[in-house]
Formats: sequence, C-alpha cells, structure tokens
Amino acid sequence: MNKLKVGNKIIGYGMPCYIIAEIGINHNASLELAKKMIDGALFAGCDAVKFQKRTPELCVPKDQWEIERDTPWGRLTYIEYRRKMEFGYDEYKEIDRYCKDRGIDWFASCWDEEAVDFIEQFSPVMYKGASASLTDISLLKKKKETGKPLMISTGMSSSEEIENAVEQLGKENLMIAHSTSTYPCKPEELNLRMITTLINQFPGVPIGYSGHEVGLSPTWAALTLGASFVERHITLDRTMWGTDQAASVEIMGMHRLIRNIRDIENSLGDGIKRVYDSEISSRNKLRRTK
Repeated sequence: MNKLKVGNKIIGYGMPCYIIAEIGINHNASLELAKKMIDGALFAGCDAVKFQKRTPELCVPKDQWEIERDTPWGRLTYIEYRRKMEFGYDEYKEIDRYCKDRGIDWFASCWDEEAVDFIEQFSPVMYKGASASLTDISLLKKKKETGKPLMISTGMSSSEEIENAVEQLGKENLMIAHSTSTYPCKPEELNLRMITTLINQFPGVPIGYSGHEVGLSPTWAALTLGASFVERHITLDRTMWGTDQAASVEIMGMHRLIRNIRDIENSLGDGIKRVYDSEISSRNKLRRTK
C-alpha cells in the first residue's frame, strides 16, 4: 500500500492526514518569529514545520543580482536581500533543538546541492523538492540519496515532467504533492481532481496537496479526494511583509483547518454499510415493516 514512515509517523492510505505548516521564508530572517510560528503550528495540531534553504549565489540568476528592491532592511540589491533572508548554522541548530524539545518534526525544501549538504547535518525527517525544482533531477536525486523520504511538489509542471521525475527517482520513499504555483491561487486553478489522477497514476506512492489558496475549504476537499498529507503556509499575520504572506494561514485559521480535518477523517468511515446501535431505537419506532 502507499505508506511510508516520516519520523515517528506513517503517511499513506488509511492513516491520519500528515499536516505540514510551511514557515518557508515568512520568518523574515527573525529566529524569534520562526519560533512563534513553530509554537503556533504546534498549538494548531500540525505534525511538522518546513523551511526553505538556498545558497543565494547558486539560486539567484546573475542578471538579477544588482536589481534593487524595497525590503524590511531598506532598499537592497536582490542578492543582498536573498543573503539576509537565509538562516545560518546557529539559527538552524536552535530550530532543530526547539522542534525536538517540543516534539514536532521539521524539514526543509533545499534549492541547491550545497543547501542539501547544509541541512543534512541536522538530520531532518524528510526533504521536499519545490515545484520550481521538479525538473532539476540531479538536485532531487541528491536529496533521495540521503535515504530520507522525499516529497516532490508539482506546481508549474506538465504531466510529462511529473512522469519523468518519478521515473528518474523511483517510487520508493517518495511522496507527490499536487499543487498550483500561484500565490495566492484562484479557486478555478486549484484543479483538485488531480489528486485522484495522481493516486491512480502512481499506485504505491502517497499523494498529498500543497495549497496556496485564500481560505480553507479546498484543503478540506483535498482530504476527501484522498490526500494523505497536506501543506499550507503559516504566518502570524497575513499583512506582514513578504511575498508568501497573502497565501498563508494565520494560527487560529490553521487550528480550525486541522480541527475540521480530524472531524472529516472521523466522519468518512470505511464505506461498509452497517446499522449502528444508535439507530436501533429509531428503526424499531419508525419502520412499519421488518
């Protein structure tokens, strides 16, 4: 069956949905903000938090290095901004300690090979391949070679690109997240039935959903379509500075999202019709014929 172990949890068919709060770069280079989001994710009931790690010199095209932009630190070139946004060893060491002390998983989407080597020293429970990296097979293979589970996200990708990635990586220790890479994403472009398509196309692989919509109901719908894991960006305040904030969920929204996910799981049942003990009195009272 399509199940695999991540940390101390099992992800896959028939198991509780594994819920990931993507902190990403919403921390705006503040370890204090990152810790508050970890606490918020834990309060909401998330299983894991996820960060992003880049080596700016490898990930930012050189023709964009000197383009200036407004940032929380004033007007900076794009390469200066990307450098400021990155947590280093001391910050990730503290994140690792903080999450382990609180019993919540953490991992990262690494955008280059050096970033994989950097994050691997903390032995995260898994890795993610961002949608932008789906065609970067050498990077994905480097993550797979760590022996950790790998989630690949499928936004901005064609069916052929998804098929090629799975063929190159193999199905073992792999998870696939349906996604649309628009921040925030319009409902008509979410295409949630792709979850069913991927389940049928890749038997044996846990399929999930990485959502960037405004609101919660599409994520609940993803669960009913068979998503074994869901990922949503988390923030303390959607009006904070940052490109991902508008497509993020605030703490109480995440709490509501997860509470209803657990209610939906309890209500879906197993599809086998039965008469419950709680129905017997009504059955005896209301039926004219036996």
